[in-house]
Amino acid sequence: MNSKERLVTALNHQQPDRIPYDLGATFTSGIHANAYHKLREFLELPQPLEDRFLCLDEQIVFIDEDIKQRLMIDTEPVLPGNPSTWNLLIEDKTDHSWYRNEWQMGLKMPKDGGFYYDVVDNPLAEAGIDDLKYFPWPDPYDSTRYATLEQDVQQAAETGRAVIMNSISAGILEMSAWLIGYQRLFTGLLLEPEFLTALFDKILDIKLAYWETVLQRVGDKIDVVIEADDLAEQRQLLISPRTYRKLVKPYHKQLYETIHSRTGAKIFHHSCGSVYALIPDLIEIGVDILNPVQVNAANMDSAKLKAEFGRDIVFWGGAVDPQGTLNSGSPNQVYTETSRNIESLAKDGGFVFAAVHNIQPNIPPQNIMAMWQALQDHRY
Repeated sequence: MNSKERLVTALNHQQPDRIPYDLGATFTSGIHANAYHKLREFLELPQPLEDRFLCLDEQIVFIDEDIKQRLMIDTEPVLPGNPSTWNLLIEDKTDHSWYRNEWQMGLKMPKDGGFYYDVVDNPLAEAGIDDLKYFPWPDPYDSTRYATLEQDVQQAAETGRAVIMNSISAGILEMSAWLIGYQRLFTGLLLEPEFLTALFDKILDIKLAYWETVLQRVGDKIDVVIEADDLAEQRQLLISPRTYRKLVKPYHKQLYETIHSRTGAKIFHHSCGSVYALIPDLIEIGVDILNPVQVNAANMDSAKLKAEFGRDIVFWGGAVDPQGTLNSGSPNQVYTETSRNIESLAKDGGFVFAAVHNIQPNIPPQNIMAMWQALQDHRY
């Protein structure tokens, strides 16, 4: 099998020749620039001339071809381009770097001890419903965004790896939180449902237009569609199942039904945390793949998830915890935890190997390679 065949086989809940491996195809299964530089040094590979960022905010880099071949990575990412109305302009301040993204959010990364760009300016924090009409929303039809789309997809396909098409933005709930602030989002679900409905409508419209444009052009040439919406933290859901089903689920359902109607690609939904209670809902609305499989969160034991949902959803991630063992454990501990989760998740397909989340800046390369070695030693 080549990489594409291997991953597609696993996504169809069949056993491939070996477990497919993703590193760097999505914003939530990548590696921080700092850790990437250390890994290249450990593997005695030259450093790139400059970092190319898959996700600037989280400092997640594109993986170079030498690493892809060395580690036998099975995935190839594709991203939309920047629109004609916005260019990245990073301002270098005394103690931080700062920029404004195309959604008008201000983001800042401290120079002393800063590893990521965090949202510090919520542009719709004080907005009312009428203000939404005049806000400078991203234009999903901007042709510049898609100027190299077919070429990028073709080049990705020519690698023999599975083609992973990324989204225009984070999820509807998550984008709302960044636009208006988390406090207003959570109180607004109870106190401002009309405003939030109008906001959700606008974000959904942008997403639908984006995916309709992308899938009309390359829907038959991609293997996985990436979408996301964080619905939980490590102990519990962020909102109640009732609130999710009433106010958010209908938007996910419309989005995923539209995507499925225009492509045979599988839908990947990212949600951190203890999302166990909503997995049946995600399956119902057409989610094919759950990421990141946060096995250190409540009710997210890998064996339990495979037993209950393994026939209906693919688990992408869940190999080892970057908050705990992968970060601060020994290579032997990393190998042991990774092996245990592989044994829980990989049988009969339906599993794509990746760390629970992005490989963080302080994770030692020895631990990354212990995780990788566990994958090599466990084949079905």
